Amino acid sequence: MSAVETFIETESERVERWRTDELLRVGFDFETAVLLAGEPGVDLHGAADLVERGCPPELAARILL
Repeated sequence: MSAVETFIETESERVERWRTDELLRVGFDFETAVLLAGEPGVDLHGAADLVERGCPPELAARILL
């Protein structure tokens, strides 16, 4: 008989995962998206707006952090 691992995601982990997915969608690389998603002071919509208006994701991350 094999052991089955159960992973229970908390609400804050779900929110952070969603934020990461949204940042990836607009063009941030994975590492930067995870970093920005984990910072509660970073405005997700502001980050997306910067990139969608032509700001390179690397510069947007520097502005936001």
